[in-house]
Amino acid sequence: MLPALLLVEDDPAIARTVVYALRREGFDVDHVLLVRDALHQLAERRPVYSAAILDIGLPDGSGLDLCRQIRRDGALPIVILSARGEEMDRVLGLELGADDYLVKPFSPRELCARIRSLLRRSEMRAQGQAPVTQALLECDREGSRIRLGAVWLKLTRREFGLLEALMRSPGKVWSRDALLGVAWGHDADSVDRTIDTHVKTLRAKLREVRLDLDLVVTHRGLGYSLDLDQAVGDRAGA
Repeated sequence: MLPALLLVEDDPAIARTVVYALRREGFDVDHVLLVRDALHQLAERRPVYSAAILDIGLPDGSGLDLCRQIRRDGALPIVILSARGEEMDRVLGLELGADDYLVKPFSPRELCARIRSLLRRSEMRAQGQAPVTQALLECDREGSRIRLGAVWLKLTRREFGLLEALMRSPGKVWSRDALLGVAWGHDADSVDRTIDTHVKTLRAKLREVRLDLDLVVTHRGLGYSLDLDQAVGDRAGA
């Protein structure tokens, strides 16, 4: 069965181009124009869809509101298409739950590549749905959440991706480029400083729960690692 995608786009020219490109790449595409039609399709066929592609400006509502509702109801991968290319617009879309954000005009080939990358990451997560526990940290991949001690951390999607990646191999030094690839698939606008910024906010949230632990370690010129030995030693001496 071909991977099925839901495209919500009210511009006929853009929709025709996207549908043609995706079908050439082997996807089955359902195209709708309105939010209400998208909700109907999701109610009828949600388990069939591998991902949703959403325009923001729709005649009967906002693609961002639709994105929020889809994310609230489950983990369906989402790509946003928008003419709004400002940083705050991209950040808002991603914080509401979108997995990727593509600014119009865009290359249909790039969209296809991003969809394939997104589906690969989604499949990898599905294959490792069992919770992973490392010392004080517990990662519930299915629920996209991580617990430190008894506290579930309030992480953004990016922060979750970074910490989940670091938890896979405690002590391993991850380069910034490797973390970009694992955590969010080499988004076109991502650079090394993106990792630094998210690590800074991630550390702050970890320290809100355990001020005595500095779990994310910086290796100058190399990258970052997760140090769980201090947590083990802390418990042993307790």
